[in-house]
Amino acid sequence: MTSYSISDIEARLTPSELMPVLFVGHGNPMNALADNAYTREWAQLGENLPQAQAIVVISAHWLTPGQTHITDAPKNPIIYDFGGFPAELSRVQYDSVGDADVARLLAKQLVEYEAELDKQWGLDHGTWSVLVHLAPKPTVPVLQISIDYAMPLPQLYELYSRLRAMRRRGVVFIGSGNIVHALGRVKWDGGEAWDWATQFDIDTAAALRDRDIAKLTDPYGSWSEARIAVPTDDHYRPMVASLSLLEPGEDIRFFNDTIDMGSIGMRSFITV
Repeated sequence: MTSYSISDIEARLTPSELMPVLFVGHGNPMNALADNAYTREWAQLGENLPQAQAIVVISAHWLTPGQTHITDAPKNPIIYDFGGFPAELSRVQYDSVGDADVARLLAKQLVEYEAELDKQWGLDHGTWSVLVHLAPKPTVPVLQISIDYAMPLPQLYELYSRLRAMRRRGVVFIGSGNIVHALGRVKWDGGEAWDWATQFDIDTAAALRDRDIAKLTDPYGSWSEARIAVPTDDHYRPMVASLSLLEPGEDIRFFNDTIDMGSIGMRSFITV
């Protein structure tokens, strides 16, 4: 891997106040087109974010088992990574640029994990379905970092924690997934949340408040409901990534803390 000097960082991303970290429960891709309580909260948050130098998203929909990739294309193509939705969803556009220099700076922080730059990937719906509301007219580069789906959660936590310093270089990080994500138990016609979904949401929220990293990086060993609420942990992993980016003692505020369609937890948080 090419080496980069500290002068690269100083030239591209200048020192800043500590930028926020968000974890966003993105839920149904149709939220990209919706005007609802979730999307209005995203829009309001976006209006109040400090001016960033880059936005970096860790989405549940970019899994690279055994590897970590970082987008570095000059312009971000939109990926319509779903099926069975109305055609209008596949016409959504999100005009944003990438930044190869920022990508290299991120890769430098992850050199021990041999992170690779990737010009093929774009922005998947875990990213653009949220950003069309949160940052509808981006004025800074937008990048994605993939999730190593083969890596144990404690090691994944350690990997993303290497990026904390970038928060003081103008980078806003967003994890995009869902803490409770049981598609097979969705109530398509609506209805109350399943008891196990509510309980898992309550338990993980308490652990997040307490910063109980051990429990949160071992959900199946910590909570009996996890096997139902998190049948696969692809959507859970972005929460672990966001958690790892918090500084010691840093507080979070929850938002959108409801469960959609019975089994999709929309609970999200932002640093305060």
